[in-house]
Amino acid sequence: MGTFKKHVRTFLIVAGSLLLGAAFWSSQPWLELCAGLALFLFGMQCLEEGLRQLAGGKLEQLLARTTATPFKGLLFGVGGTMLLQSSTLVSLLTIAFISTGLIKLAGGIPILFGANLGATSGIWLLALAGHNLSLSPLALPLLVFGVLASFLGDKGKAAGRIVLGIAFIFLGIDQIKVGFSSFGSDVDMSAYQAEGLIGQLLFVGIGLAATVVLQSSHATLMLTLAALGAGQLTLGPALAIAIGANVGSSVTTAFVGSLGGNRSGQRLALAHVLFNALTALVALVLLLPLTALVRWLVEAVGLGDNVLLQLALFHTLFNGLGVLLFWPWQARLAALLIRLLPDRVEPTVLITELAQPDEPQQRTRARYLNARALDSADAATCAVAQELQHMTRLSLEVICHALFLPVDQLMRQGRIDDALMAAPPEPGALDAEQLYQRHIKGVYADLLSFMGRLEVPLDEQHQTFWLSGQIAALQLVDAVKDAKHLQKNLGHYLRQEASTVRRSYVELRRHLLEALREIRALTHSELPEERWRERLQWLDERAAEFDGAFRKRLFVAVRNHDLDGLQTSSLMNDLGYASRIIQSLRNALLLADGQEPIRQLRQLSTDDDGPIIQRP
Repeated sequence: MGTFKKHVRTFLIVAGSLLLGAAFWSSQPWLELCAGLALFLFGMQCLEEGLRQLAGGKLEQLLARTTATPFKGLLFGVGGTMLLQSSTLVSLLTIAFISTGLIKLAGGIPILFGANLGATSGIWLLALAGHNLSLSPLALPLLVFGVLASFLGDKGKAAGRIVLGIAFIFLGIDQIKVGFSSFGSDVDMSAYQAEGLIGQLLFVGIGLAATVVLQSSHATLMLTLAALGAGQLTLGPALAIAIGANVGSSVTTAFVGSLGGNRSGQRLALAHVLFNALTALVALVLLLPLTALVRWLVEAVGLGDNVLLQLALFHTLFNGLGVLLFWPWQARLAALLIRLLPDRVEPTVLITELAQPDEPQQRTRARYLNARALDSADAATCAVAQELQHMTRLSLEVICHALFLPVDQLMRQGRIDDALMAAPPEPGALDAEQLYQRHIKGVYADLLSFMGRLEVPLDEQHQTFWLSGQIAALQLVDAVKDAKHLQKNLGHYLRQEASTVRRSYVELRRHLLEALREIRALTHSELPEERWRERLQWLDERAAEFDGAFRKRLFVAVRNHDLDGLQTSSLMNDLGYASRIIQSLRNALLLADGQEPIRQLRQLSTDDDGPIIQRP
């Protein structure tokens, strides 16, 4: 299926390229227009990348601080969009932060409002520049300075990227103007009016579709301004296109939010869609009075014939109107979104294919590694921390199954049931090798792939966490692999009649369960740091004490002829596996100590969570 999709994608790319090539060959104006649009979009990419590299993690830190009050969130949305010239980017960054728990839903909603307001800034600059003003003379020296700055180290390279981005945006704007001018009378939409509802909806659809294709409402509005300035589009359709572009900017947000799988991100994506859609509806209903107001305001300052300014003012007015309408209802909107998209109930049974061997097996994948989190060091770090929690829980349950014990034994407290410890494996007990392949390997692969794809700069603290996270994941994998080896002899001897070797394996089984319970408790513990470390030290001492005492009992049994050499060899090897399991798990636990993202997430999984894996 994956190969088929790859072939289809390749075919579509080749077919699209051939169609574009044919269109460029037959129409010089179309080539000029597309070239201008490509320069404009490339300039926006350069500007975004340069600002990210120059700011490092400061933008993310600022975002985390701006949720103290709704007004601060609004200001961040406005300022961030004015800086990055992309309301979609600010929205997606906010979704990444909410999905990883760095900010709350109530803090993200006003940022979305601000992003919509900030999106009007670029339109004002273009409108004020006018259709007849050429920006190419400004772009040429910027190109030179941008390239020269790239030779001045990392900071200079980032600054040069910003300067180059501005230069390409200027060149793209001029090229788009040239493209529309070259069309002349061949493409003239001025004959089409948006007076009727059907006409208005048609141009709203055009604006929405263009924004979805270009992934930028700025690009759509730039094309609209150029067509408006060239006289190929009248004000009415242009206003409807602006409304559609606003709705289109939320489509990307909704798509990414729906893919993320995290309820918090999906809620914010839905909030973006609701805000833009309802704002667009209000703007359509009030289109005539808003148009009259825009014309009156522009005429009041003596610029009544400037249709570019009228479009920019309309775009600002209807977005501002949307903010005013939604502002008093933020808390209720958040509550509504939580009702519409409640938190998913944790599944209690994930392994079903072992009960149905003929069914195709699919690996468990990572839960929290949303690709949008890679846009931010903080969001990526928090996503990895959550996934390590997920992987830790999976590993503990797989090891529990390797001991032929029900997972609910991990959550119990108090004395361990002697009868349960002495019980032989039940028929149909789960195989640790299959559990490893099904539940651990895929998550581990996703985690390594995610961590390898991060390209944003990391400070020393984030680099330390990144390295610790990789080692911790490897320790969890090692613990599960040792449990796979242990399960073979454990199952063999537990199925035999009562004997010294069987009692020894029961004892080893009990010791491991006690250690797993303590480790699980420490992963959820909110104890003070000193007390937490004391419990971890107790675990180390308890493991070392058991290891020494167990070895002594084995040699006593050998001298008494209760164990033969083969049995003793098996027990010694399996004691080594048990010791390495505990050591690997405590190492993974210790690596998390001092790592703030994981320490903050310890309390996320409560004792009443259902087990991820259960025997069907």
